[in-house]
Amino acid sequence: MLDGQMRTLIDPPLNALGRAIARVGLTADHITLLGLVLGLAAGLAIALQAFWVGLALVLASRLADGLDGAVARATHKTDRGGYLDIVCDYAFYAAVPLGFAIADPAANAVAACVLLFSFYINGGSFLGYAILAEKHGMSTDRRGSKSLYFTGGLAEGTETIAVFVVACIMPAWFPWLAYAFTALVMLTAIARIIMAWQTFKP
Repeated sequence: MLDGQMRTLIDPPLNALGRAIARVGLTADHITLLGLVLGLAAGLAIALQAFWVGLALVLASRLADGLDGAVARATHKTDRGGYLDIVCDYAFYAAVPLGFAIADPAANAVAACVLLFSFYINGGSFLGYAILAEKHGMSTDRRGSKSLYFTGGLAEGTETIAVFVVACIMPAWFPWLAYAFTALVMLTAIARIIMAWQTFKP
């Protein structure tokens, strides 16, 4: 829901930093893989109940996730890079709830599973829509210049990161945050499924 507004705020500084990184010789793929390592490390830190370390790693991972696109725009975008980016994003989105489940299975495991269930459905609806949008020649830049067709919703990247940040600051709140966010993610998925049903009808 907030990704479009956030792009207008963060893109100018990210693009400037991306151009500087590109001049050093690092590629967008390097930054994407760094973001993945940081994201998986965040999940591990959370699993070990080092929640403030996890918070720092979550934020660092998402900074890298923004920078890889900026570096790509400063050099050249590739389909391979776009593919790598989306795979690494989904790995990160799974690592954080998994970390909370391991940190306190009795309190968090069911909530983490429910949240991951919603992520799975939402991811399927997102990627399926993107595939068909490409087939139909559709394009959009409302979420910035992307390799895939991005559809919006109540639960996007900005909201997901906000939930992860609050959970790292207040770990005891994780179950309720997870259940509440699951509702938003499922509403997003259902809305996208309805939109696809109408857009791609025979």
